[in-house]
Amino acid sequence: MSRSGSAIRRLRTLVALAFVALVAYGAVTWVHPTQAQALTCDKATARPNEDGGDGVIGGETTRLTWEGTVDSAEDVTKVTLAVPEGGSFDGSTTRVTVLAGLNRQDVSADTETSGTSLVVTFGQAIPEGSLVRLEVTGMSFPADGGDYTITGTYETNGETRSLPESPSISVIANTPLQAAVSWLDGQAWVTAWNSNQFLGMFFKPQLLLTSFVSLFSGWVVCLGIVVVAYPIAIVLGLCFAFMKLARHRVVRAIAVTYINVLRGTPLFLQIYIMFFGLPMVGVNINNNVLGVIVMAVNSSAYLAEIFRAGIQSIPQGQYEAAASLGMNRAQTMVSIILPQTVRRVIPTVTSDFITSYKDTSLLSSVGVMELMMFSKNLTTVSGNITPYMAAAIYYLIVTLPLIKVVGIIEKNIARSESGSGPRPKAGKARLGTSQKAPEAAAAPTSVQASVRKPSAWGALMAPFKAGGHDDADEVIARIEADAVPAAGGMRGGASDAC
Repeated sequence: MSRSGSAIRRLRTLVALAFVALVAYGAVTWVHPTQAQALTCDKATARPNEDGGDGVIGGETTRLTWEGTVDSAEDVTKVTLAVPEGGSFDGSTTRVTVLAGLNRQDVSADTETSGTSLVVTFGQAIPEGSLVRLEVTGMSFPADGGDYTITGTYETNGETRSLPESPSISVIANTPLQAAVSWLDGQAWVTAWNSNQFLGMFFKPQLLLTSFVSLFSGWVVCLGIVVVAYPIAIVLGLCFAFMKLARHRVVRAIAVTYINVLRGTPLFLQIYIMFFGLPMVGVNINNNVLGVIVMAVNSSAYLAEIFRAGIQSIPQGQYEAAASLGMNRAQTMVSIILPQTVRRVIPTVTSDFITSYKDTSLLSSVGVMELMMFSKNLTTVSGNITPYMAAAIYYLIVTLPLIKVVGIIEKNIARSESGSGPRPKAGKARLGTSQKAPEAAAAPTSVQASVRKPSAWGALMAPFKAGGHDDADEVIARIEADAVPAAGGMRGGASDAC
């Protein structure tokens, strides 16, 4: 009995709470009645007005499409649209379409614009279930950019009600770049230029301007890949060059296989193997890092051959002269051979760097977001070839100065080898030391100690000097001046060094 009484009390409490809640809801509804919507907003979009893009730029004219549906048992006689402060309907034209199902209704309408508002007054009431579409051409959103909604009012049964907010429209801020593009749009000469089919398709000024900005990040990625990859390629190439010159057959075979396989297959194929093959064996690497690895490995094969040819181009007599002074093979290579090799291969290495820089464009085929990938995307969006021309200019910004540098290097090297230009400083040392031949003959090892070791920086900068001489030339000249008398007329190693 006691359990039954307790259950009844809990039931009464619940009923009382439900009653209180019902009364409270009724009071709130009475104080703030919910307004029935006779017109609901279904859609609000703006046509992209960005050259080479799909964005809507604030402060620039565009076309707004707004759609609403008249609810049942309602009719609409007037619609007023409003854009946020800074936008404008001034100068716009409006196309009104009313659809009942799939049938177009013949409805007359008057439009009136005033700053941020557009008023559309229908000749007759729009019946229930009809779709109202307003296409406003020539309106603009605020120049500051942001997410904006279309608001306003409508009239139904002689009563004015607020329109529900439309879906938001993302608007891009009007930057100085866009202002420049707008200025170009209004120029007569630009219109005449673009009227030519070829010029308008390949060199459209407005799209060229926006492409430079859009492609910049891809250009940075492109440069970053080749700048990081090439030092790695130089080290690898030098290692494989030494391996190919090694006396051991197995070491030479490894180097020959590495170089021939990489040089004998397309870079495009190597990229595909690395980007699609490695993930299949469980190796997943960032695309940019993998791009660096592919470019470094590919370039190293070509650099290995360049370095090998450079080393073998040094006359054998210099090895013999260095040996006569007591230098071992490592000392000869570091102090005598490599500085001259570096100087001789700089033009070829620079040309190879240019080729590698351009070959980074192949990485776009596997999705690396570098320069050509950005260009391809922009061309797809705009339907114009101009972004590719902008990419070509970005390539030329790097390649043309490098081509000029190669020309200077080759000119200085040719001048040096022909004997023109200033002579190396060692000429004086040769004259001075030759008068002290007996002393040098008595102490040949002092020659090696007195010779200043050529620096790698000096070897690299030598081709840019007027005479093309570097510390290696000085070393060789002093070897000739000091070592030949000491060697008592040993065969012409030092002479070759000159």
